[in-house]
Amino acid sequence: MKHGFVKIATAVPALSAGDPIHNATSIIDAIGMCKDEAEIILFPELCLTTSCCESLFYHPLLTKECDKALARIAKETKDCNAIIAIGTPILHNSALYNCTAVMHKGEIICLVPKATGDRWFSGSNSLDEDDAATLCSKTVPFLKDGIIRTGSFTIGIEIGNDAEAPLPPGAKAAMAGAQIILNPTAAAEEAGRHTRLRERIKQQSNRYKCIYVYAESGWGESTSKAVHSGYCAIAECGSIIAESKRFQTSTGITITEADAEKATNRRIGDSNFSNKNTAKSLKTYTSNGTGSTFRRRFSPTPFIPEKSESCMRYEEIFAIQATALARRIEHTHSDTAIIGVSGGLDSTLALLVTVKAFDILGKEREGIIAITMPGFGTTGRTYNNALALMSRLGVKQKEISIKEACLQHFKDIEHDAELHDVTYENSQARERTQILMDIANKHNGLVIGTGDMSELALGWATYNGDHMSMYGVNASVPKTLIQHIVRWVAESNENIEIRETLLDILDTPISPELTPANDNGTIKQKTEDLVGPYELHDFFLYHFMRNRFSPEKILFMAQNAFEGTYDDETIKKWLKTFVRRFFVQQFKRSCMPDSPKTGSCSFSDGEKWSMTADNNHRIWSDNLN
Repeated sequence: MKHGFVKIATAVPALSAGDPIHNATSIIDAIGMCKDEAEIILFPELCLTTSCCESLFYHPLLTKECDKALARIAKETKDCNAIIAIGTPILHNSALYNCTAVMHKGEIICLVPKATGDRWFSGSNSLDEDDAATLCSKTVPFLKDGIIRTGSFTIGIEIGNDAEAPLPPGAKAAMAGAQIILNPTAAAEEAGRHTRLRERIKQQSNRYKCIYVYAESGWGESTSKAVHSGYCAIAECGSIIAESKRFQTSTGITITEADAEKATNRRIGDSNFSNKNTAKSLKTYTSNGTGSTFRRRFSPTPFIPEKSESCMRYEEIFAIQATALARRIEHTHSDTAIIGVSGGLDSTLALLVTVKAFDILGKEREGIIAITMPGFGTTGRTYNNALALMSRLGVKQKEISIKEACLQHFKDIEHDAELHDVTYENSQARERTQILMDIANKHNGLVIGTGDMSELALGWATYNGDHMSMYGVNASVPKTLIQHIVRWVAESNENIEIRETLLDILDTPISPELTPANDNGTIKQKTEDLVGPYELHDFFLYHFMRNRFSPEKILFMAQNAFEGTYDDETIKKWLKTFVRRFFVQQFKRSCMPDSPKTGSCSFSDGEKWSMTADNNHRIWSDNLN
């Protein structure tokens, strides 16, 4: 499929215990439900017999019936372009093996044996590397600790609780290059297990940097001793992107597009995945991909955590910022912290972090010198919010107007004060920075930077103006995430006045306020009108930095994520802006102050992202055209 996406399905058919022919019919029907779309179809462990046959597994009649059932499935799926993985017992050299039979276009490509043995089955260690079984009148190789290659992606398989081994087969397959790990299982359900299971699936996909596909047996398994829920999940590099309902009483299909390119890109530069590939490898027929309907919906806010863990994540980020600043204040023996407060979003979070840092150190909040510096574009709303926030947080507040200083500066450099150009705007930002730096010198203080990661990505900061500080607490936090963290602080704050102020700041348009306001005193200069919507830029930033996707792929994903919000041309316009600005504004990031890394995307850690300031963006810009 285009852009590295692979359409994957899990299928849990309604089965009959110990009846392979009946189960073959259910499997064929399930394949028919998704074969026109899926490139991979995964069935549960031992789904040809169910997992509860116990001593009946030793009866050769059962394995002979499995042979007939597999032959029938192969015959009925000759026109199916998907790779199909079906769990079945295999009798070989008087030993019984729990296997996954891998099929493609009516041919059984290989048998992947379960590594761990149990009461009924031998483990794969008893097999030689070149062992093969006679199945459906053909010789089929066992693939032990190996991978299956196609023209588009590579697959590894670990069966059931093999995933819990000290060195799981999936780990070996991932290190050998498998982007997709299949785990067919027949585990039974129990109270509390599901939560742990979901976390393990996410952890496996994150650990292997892969697409992890899990399919569990369901309706039709014996309930003599336990219940099987039929749960299925498809995870991608640490996140579950599709999952089924549990306890369905009919065939369940879960299907979505998973990103094999993301798995490959996440491994680049990771020495754990750079070892020489020594795994046994089988080449299958090339899977060309089927189906034109794209089912998956991408999150428009990739930096924002899932609702279930959002509060914990916001608290962690806030704690990282505050702890880092507290340590820097202690290390530099600073008596004070100096911060410019505009009544805008970034300086609000920076002030909240600074207050928390002082609380951690047990220092009086009076040591925080918060300064509002109204200029030509300052509006009453932001001005009053700045004063209210400083007052209600109990910090030392100062007001220093920059208007007269800037007018004198315009006179000195022979600039027309009526010409509201970049000189007019940037002079104000540099005047504010000079005030902060000089007051820091006067009071043995540290200037706290307020600029965020989104602004750094776009270079939306005045060089040696708001671009500069002595420690930047927001530099790894993108604009969309800052909004959520400030809202979390507001909603968890017991002080009603602080909460109301923070909520009003959140409701204020984002603006540098460097040009005069409208006649009615409202903000005229809106950042997102000039540089583009931050929700788009943060989407571009995440997938460009974290997943290393091409602009063409990011455009495709953004059109999916923002369908109904922005038209395609608008998205493309701002993506072109992002690519151009990201490259040409690198010089500002090359000399940015120290800042704490709070997430997987960061400019503060050179190991995460670094580039020279004169890299050409031609191939990235051309990619969009």
